[in-house]
Amino acid sequence: MAPMANGKICYVEIPATDIAVSARFYENVFGWNIRQRGDGARAFDDAVGEVSGTWVLNRPPATEPGLLLYIMVKSISAACDAVIRNGCDVLERSSESAPVVIARFRDPAGNVIGLYQERSLSESGNG
Repeated sequence: MAPMANGKICYVEIPATDIAVSARFYENVFGWNIRQRGDGARAFDDAVGEVSGTWVLNRPPATEPGLLLYIMVKSISAACDAVIRNGCDVLERSSESAPVVIARFRDPAGNVIGLYQERSLSESGNG
């Protein structure tokens, strides 16, 4: 495994009110790998194994966009449907024909998180 590059985002702490509920949500919606760290804390690796993190209690959720984390998805529609199926709300969503396809949702703890769908050149009409 190659060493991580300087400046790469590598670890995220997500506020939670119930770690088991948050872990189940992110596993079900985004396919994150949920694991137990050596210290016993529940942690995650994103769906492609590039970013790790954990959920933290006793920290207020990010209920208003300030610093906003975006999760890459293949389909905004499918991701929004999965968010709703798993008991959370989609707050806003761009049109799938927009130049940038994004959405924002509120996770089980109330954090506002973004979704980002990358468009290929052929999908955007430029290729």
